[in-house]
Amino acid sequence: MQILLAIVTSFLALVWLGLVLIALSGFLKKEETYPVQKRLGKVLVMVPCKGRDVTIERNLRSLTQQDYESYDLVAIVDSKNDGALPVIKKLGIRYILSSKNPKGASGKVRAQATALRRFRNYDIYVNIDSDVECKSNHIRELVAPLSDKSIGVSTAYPYFVPVGGFWSVVKMVWGFVGNGMMESRVTRFPWGGSFAFRKDLIGPKELGVFERGISDDITIEYFVKRRGLGIAYVDKKSINVNVDDSFASFLEWSNRQTALTILKTRKVLYYGLAFYGAQALLLVSGIALSVFVSPLYAIFLLPFVIGVIKTFTRSRCSYALLIPICFMINFMSLTNLLAASRMKSIEWRGAKYDLKKPF
Repeated sequence: MQILLAIVTSFLALVWLGLVLIALSGFLKKEETYPVQKRLGKVLVMVPCKGRDVTIERNLRSLTQQDYESYDLVAIVDSKNDGALPVIKKLGIRYILSSKNPKGASGKVRAQATALRRFRNYDIYVNIDSDVECKSNHIRELVAPLSDKSIGVSTAYPYFVPVGGFWSVVKMVWGFVGNGMMESRVTRFPWGGSFAFRKDLIGPKELGVFERGISDDITIEYFVKRRGLGIAYVDKKSINVNVDDSFASFLEWSNRQTALTILKTRKVLYYGLAFYGAQALLLVSGIALSVFVSPLYAIFLLPFVIGVIKTFTRSRCSYALLIPICFMINFMSLTNLLAASRMKSIEWRGAKYDLKKPF
């Protein structure tokens, strides 16, 4: 029995060491800074809209009040009966109707491609989703890194503001995983809700590929990496997504996001299973061994404690629910990975799409 305990302890110690190093590395990262220029050229802000998002009027109004010197704003809707259109008209935002082709592409990608084909006289293109609420400096900060020709796309990542109950808070904590990925150049990706790129990234040939895709960020990242360009992360806390989720809507959203991430590369599945599996194993083992064998085994809970501290640091409010959510988030992420790995299609706002890359 003592030999078995020694083997288990040695294995858990190795897992513990790896997770502690990963956890502590997040505290050592420095925020990247980019020169803020008043004008980098003509900017088109594209806003694909479908239905009524939470706080949609506030979201769209925030885009009309940006302090960037010169930009145009266009909303793209599927039809004149779209639920977002009354708000778009109320705010005096220009809008166009999305193309219905090609079939198989997501509605959001078709909307973006429609705007890209129609408006070719801009230097920089920005996509902002209709569920995003921006501070007045967001466009200025987002496009600033593009003055560096080695940067192919500039992106941000939101703070999910819970305006509902328990599952809205879970979504906020779940979103902190994305913040962590953005902080490292190795795991960084263009987040589809807010990104900017120069005109030359998507020429006529690339546009033909782009408009067949299911995910804008996956295709944008493909174009960027193919050219050997970088991804800039603008960590200015300048955007929010206000969320009011139930268990069903959160699970559908988190499974869909995970499935799209796995579509980009299956390595995400394997790395995710290893990382979250290790976190869950160490948490359960640390509690069990400290209770039934020796309190000294509580040291195995250090990665969990560091994770809780990071969660409270990133959270703007003190929620009593944060600690129990931290206990469940690794198991929730494992569930998402396992469910998403078997998904062949996703549903988004009433439409079903097959999971396939356009390239």
